[in-house]
Amino acid sequence: MPFNAEQTVNILSEFGPLVLMFVVNAMYGITAGTWALIISTVVAIAAMLIVLRRLPIFPLIASSVTMVFGALTIITGDAMWVQIKVTIFNLMFAVFLFGGLWLNRNFFKYVFEKTFHYTEEGWNRFTWSFAWFFVFTALANEAVRLSFHDHQIYNFLGLQMDGVGIWIAFKVAIIMPLSGLYAWYLTRVMQRFRLPDDHVGASAPAGPSSNAVKRAASGN
Repeated sequence: MPFNAEQTVNILSEFGPLVLMFVVNAMYGITAGTWALIISTVVAIAAMLIVLRRLPIFPLIASSVTMVFGALTIITGDAMWVQIKVTIFNLMFAVFLFGGLWLNRNFFKYVFEKTFHYTEEGWNRFTWSFAWFFVFTALANEAVRLSFHDHQIYNFLGLQMDGVGIWIAFKVAIIMPLSGLYAWYLTRVMQRFRLPDDHVGASAPAGPSSNAVKRAASGN
């Protein structure tokens, strides 16, 4: 198998709800699509608990926020809520990371330092880079949300899609792969800041997996 159990659950919990929302939205509209998003998100959380026997913090936070804003979309009938959730979540997390650096409380170091061993400069660069990536994805999300209107049909790559459909396609086809590539790139860059084995023990891992940090970057 190309992925272990945790990676498989993480990937399915990221892509599954959005893909299902895309299909249901195209067939039955935004309300049905949002219900599909919420229900599949609950199923994804249950799958994490069953397969992993725990609830990873990043997926749990992102899934909880998704359900809250999805509920607001159903109540108001306005897709803006489920779309703007990404902007709010990513900007809030960016502020959280920047604030931690300012207060000398590096979040990623706090979470990963017992497993992965880097210099202080390395942890700070890692966190700084990810914080700016969150800002970038928030701005990109707003650009797409404001450029394509919910009730207008667009000819997008030969397909007829409304604004919500284009937004979901943007999330699945561009933001998610880009988040994975960026996380992978950062984990490679971090090797130059790895502490020597004789300093932390020969059994120290090479660095945080791109799958772990990608979960924080996707903000789903």
